[in-house]
Amino acid sequence: MKRKSKRESSIILKMLCLAVCVYVFGTLINLWSTLNESQAELLALKEEYAATENDIAELKAMLQDESNTQIIEKAARERLGYIYSDEQLFIDISGN
Repeated sequence: MKRKSKRESSIILKMLCLAVCVYVFGTLINLWSTLNESQAELLALKEEYAATENDIAELKAMLQDESNTQIIEKAARERLGYIYSDEQLFIDISGN
């Protein structure tokens, strides 16, 4: 009788260890994918930050030139969509 109970407890212990190992392995895979996604997001944010820094430097340079006409022209072109009378505006409707 004692042999049977030792075998049963040994099998149960092995199954329990296997279940814990599978759980830990699954959790590690999930954390690895989360880490990769976070690193990609960090890279995108760093690129966005660099672009914003370039815009800020450009605006500071315009302010130091004391030329408000450049600032006004840039705002009119980008925000309001204005163009000069001798310019042609082409709009890409393909969505690419």
